Amino acid sequence: MSGVEVAGIIVAVFWAILISFLAVALVRLAQVLRATTKLVSEVTDQAVPLLADASSTVRSARTQLDRVDAIASDVQEVTSNASALSSTVATAFGGPLVKVAAFGYGVRKALGKGDAAPGGMPPRASRRTVIVGRTVPAARRRKQKD
Repeated sequence: MSGVEVAGIIVAVFWAILISFLAVALVRLAQVLRATTKLVSEVTDQAVPLLADASSTVRSARTQLDRVDAIASDVQEVTSNASALSSTVATAFGGPLVKVAAFGYGVRKALGKGDAAPGGMPPRASRRTVIVGRTVPAARRRKQKD
């Protein structure tokens, strides 16, 4: 065998090894593609019902929000009606009630019963006067403790 023949055999062996590695890589790539296709089909089978459920949930939420909006507008209308009613009542009865109360106070003062305590007894004088924010001098404190 000559050198050219030996070199040809070596090149043929390297090509055979290279083709073997490429064949193994292609087989594994085909397996990965099959697994990916299977995974995508399973995800699609599960995602379609989930999307349908999500769509119905969104529709239901929109219906509920429409109801809440209607309730909120009704509450706003009731609030404005109550405000108008209270201002009407205050206008209609507020002035006369204040006048009646002032008249009653004036009558009591005029008859001299405005200063009397309930039961007709004169009011009791307070023994101490408390002024908020002022302290009692030390001499008075000692007297109070004894």
